[in-house]
Amino acid sequence: MCRGIHRSTMYLRRVPSMPATSQALRHPAMLRVRAHLVDSSGVRLRVIAGIVLCGTIGGVIGAAYLAVLDVVHDLIGPGAWSPAGHVFVLVLVGVAVAGLARVLGRPADVELLVDNIHVADGTDQQDARLRSLLPISLLCIGAGGTLGPEAPLVTTTGTIAHRHANRAGLSATDVRIVTITGMAAGFAVLFGAPLGGALFALEIPHRRGIGYHEAAVPACIGALIGFACSTATGRLGLEPIWEIPRVTGLEWPDLPWSIVAGVLGAAIALVFTLTSRVLSSVGAGVPAGLRPAAGGLALGVIALSSPYVLTNGEFQIDELLGATTTTALLVAAGAKLIGASVCVATGWRGGFIIPLFFVGFCVGVAIVPHLPGVTDWPFVLGVMIAANVGVTKTPLGSTLVVTEMAGSALLPSALIAAIVGLVLTSSLNVIESQRERVDAYGPPA
Repeated sequence: MCRGIHRSTMYLRRVPSMPATSQALRHPAMLRVRAHLVDSSGVRLRVIAGIVLCGTIGGVIGAAYLAVLDVVHDLIGPGAWSPAGHVFVLVLVGVAVAGLARVLGRPADVELLVDNIHVADGTDQQDARLRSLLPISLLCIGAGGTLGPEAPLVTTTGTIAHRHANRAGLSATDVRIVTITGMAAGFAVLFGAPLGGALFALEIPHRRGIGYHEAAVPACIGALIGFACSTATGRLGLEPIWEIPRVTGLEWPDLPWSIVAGVLGAAIALVFTLTSRVLSSVGAGVPAGLRPAAGGLALGVIALSSPYVLTNGEFQIDELLGATTTTALLVAAGAKLIGASVCVATGWRGGFIIPLFFVGFCVGVAIVPHLPGVTDWPFVLGVMIAANVGVTKTPLGSTLVVTEMAGSALLPSALIAAIVGLVLTSSLNVIESQRERVDAYGPPA
């Protein structure tokens, strides 16, 4: 009898009790909260956690990247050297870039990241190429290369998000959502424009429109978190980046003039694309190991005539807001466009979004005084937007980014210029991996 009681007692002791944490998570109130989060966002709780985590990581990494870039720029940028001495620095940076690429491998780029959004697998190659992208891009941009930090930064934050989502065992659709979220955080850190950054990340995988609409709300969340992290570190304030005069209103002629702005922006995109292709063909005749050094030499020599060939131009726009002649503005635009094309052709890493904004600004400011009945700044902003849209195919993101960076109202004229630029450059293909939505590995969740 005692033995039976003893066995019964032992059996009861072996029944595992539910931990207090699990009991709390299964409480009806917690289940209702979880269900509300899933219903309101349209994604599962694990994906929500990934979105928040990758938005935070993207914001922190983005702020850290730009902080290191500032230090590098102070050490080897054009402001730290005489013009002649800086030519030598640029050549040495080109030599270092070739050496790093040989040792660490070819750097990752937005092309590969966009391709991995559309097509599963390929993460190992992308991760391996990320280790060379960071030092190479910091050297190229910090030394005064014409391309901006947007492409390396967004590639980094998007790749890290992609890696996290894959390691968490998420579905292919959820991996895509988290990857776009990481990209949105990177754009928001750089541009200081959360909504524009989110739309940019949603549009950049495609040549037309937003294909992966299920990532819209997650991208906005990631962009806001990234922007908050950046402002918390003191990298960005809440003020506009450019001190462009505020637009108080539009007149009816501004709408047809915005079509002209779109045409000008499309022309800038066409010239940039053709110049990059021609210089890339010329550069193909130079051995790969010497190409970055040749690019550095070309940048340094051109800079002896126009300093606007150096740096991406984000902070040069405010310098040109004063009294500047039409000739000086057009020379600055030409120098920036040629410099960006040289960088693309010779392996100097960076993005062309901000340089295109700069070229559009210079062309718009140079031409607008000669146009009758036009309001100046809506026209200028339209040219800036259309120039970028012609290359990146991001009409909504570009419109919001430029207006947020300029502290301007969202103007109908800006959107008209963006659409005109998109339509006129539909045959231009710069980002080769842009394509229509692909759901070969499953329908959207």
